[in-house]
Amino acid sequence: MDDHYVLISPGEGEITDRKSRFIGHAMPIASEAEAVTLIEQIKRKYWDARHNCYAYVIGENGEISRCSDDGEPSGTAGRPILECINGAGLKGVLVVVTRYFGGTLLGTGGLVRAYTQATQAALNNAGICHMRHGSRLSVKSDYNGAEKIRRSLEVPDVRIEDTQYTDIVTMTVIVSGEALEQILDTITQVSAGRAEVQITENGFFAL
Repeated sequence: MDDHYVLISPGEGEITDRKSRFIGHAMPIASEAEAVTLIEQIKRKYWDARHNCYAYVIGENGEISRCSDDGEPSGTAGRPILECINGAGLKGVLVVVTRYFGGTLLGTGGLVRAYTQATQAALNNAGICHMRHGSRLSVKSDYNGAEKIRRSLEVPDVRIEDTQYTDIVTMTVIVSGEALEQILDTITQVSAGRAEVQITENGFFAL
């Protein structure tokens, strides 16, 4: 499984080509059932549109992917939408592009271009987060050492997710896989070996 991207907020974009309107909606999804529900919502919202074409990819490895031309010529709508999603390295995303026909046939090339541009417009307006392979750490320290540790973690590939203050300071830290060994060594050095560090989870995290 490689690093990938996910949507953290939906996006909408619109283009016009020879009086045909193409309205793109990009939305984060967690399941195929959720995708089906959202597609139906878009169809109800744009009930008078000629086409509501879509594609979605689900799973960290893209285990499920579907696309639909919804009455457009085969391969001119759903496939270009899906290729945009895959080209952006996105997972867990649904894109629906609604078309209001403007009276002029666009041809195969024109349709592919229009659906591609509408998808890109929607994705450009969505919130996208880079998910990287790494580890979640629990770092426990006394108050004297905590500030030194915190400053040492203000580097690329590291994010302090949470800090709890009790009789000790407990930091929850996200570290990329590439930086893990170096960060573990750094914490040991700046705390003179007094900090307690535990890897609590390995997986994909926002960094």
